[in-house]
Amino acid sequence: MSTTEFNNLVLANSNELKPFAISLTRDHEAANDLCQETLYKAFAYREKYEHGTNIKAWLYTIMRNIFINDYRRNERKRAVLDAVRYSQTQYAVSSEVNLRLRESQAAIHNLPSLLKTACLLYLEGYKYHEIAFALNEPLGTIKSRIHFAKKQLQKHLDR
Repeated sequence: MSTTEFNNLVLANSNELKPFAISLTRDHEAANDLCQETLYKAFAYREKYEHGTNIKAWLYTIMRNIFINDYRRNERKRAVLDAVRYSQTQYAVSSEVNLRLRESQAAIHNLPSLLKTACLLYLEGYKYHEIAFALNEPLGTIKSRIHFAKKQLQKHLDR
């Protein structure tokens, strides 16, 4: 397929990209940017297009991948900014918050050891199945322990 034929094929299908972009972004300006980026990538990677395949599906796939990559990139930026904000505000934490934190830590420390181990791993960000594997326990047992630990902590902290 020649470059001119490819360009005409892409441009003929470019009007159908806008509704899909709007459904992804929920914003007209961001949708316009997404359409433009999609067309740019389509033209830049035209050698990867296989003649005879569905051009709309190819363009939609490019658009979806751009959207997902941008979303993930923005989430990482947001996480970094949140961490920076947290580190800036941690010095301004009131004594009440420090007291609640100490109470929470004491409540966790006072949990029975079976519940405490699973709860601490859960609070560190491990998934249920990872905790079950690490502790060599069934998944349901781990879920129950974490559930009971949460209930005990909530009861203790509500007092």
